[in-house]
Amino acid sequence: MAYKYEKWLADEYLERIKGWARDGLTDDDIARNMMINVSTLRRWKHEHPEIADALRIGKDSADRIVENALYKSACGYKIKVKKPVRVRRVEYDPETGRKTAEQETWQAVEEEVYIAPQVTAQIFWLKNRKPEQWRDKTDMTVAPSNGVLESLLELKRGDA
Repeated sequence: MAYKYEKWLADEYLERIKGWARDGLTDDDIARNMMINVSTLRRWKHEHPEIADALRIGKDSADRIVENALYKSACGYKIKVKKPVRVRRVEYDPETGRKTAEQETWQAVEEEVYIAPQVTAQIFWLKNRKPEQWRDKTDMTVAPSNGVLESLLELKRGDA
C-alpha cells in the first residue's frame, strides 16, 4: 500500500513545495495545494526531513529576496529605465537652404533614475537590527540622587 506522503518525496514534488514556499505561500496554503490538512503537513515535516528541507529552502530564498529589497529601499538605489523621446529629422536643399522634408519618430532612450531611500524602510530596519537604540519604548529606572526625590515627595505630601 502506497502512502500519500511518498509521492511528495519525489524530486519533482519537492521542487513544487520549494516553489510554493518561495512564492510566499503559508504552510496552510501549501497544505491546501497538496490536498492535505495543515496538521498532516506539520507531521510530515517532522517525519520526513526532505519535506522540511524543501519548505525551509524555499522560504529562505524568498526571505533573502525580500531582505535585499528592504535594504535597497532603505538605502536608495539607481535603476535604468527606457523613456520614449520624440526625434525630428529635417532635410534641407543644399542649394537653396529650404526645408525639403521633415519626419518625426519615437525612440527609446535609456536613462538612469535615482530612487530615494524610504524612511519607513529605514525605521523598520533600525528597529529590528538595533532594537536597544531604536525601539519605540525604552525602560527607564529613576533612582533618587542626593535626596532630591525625597524632598519633592515631602513637598507634595505637605501640600495635601
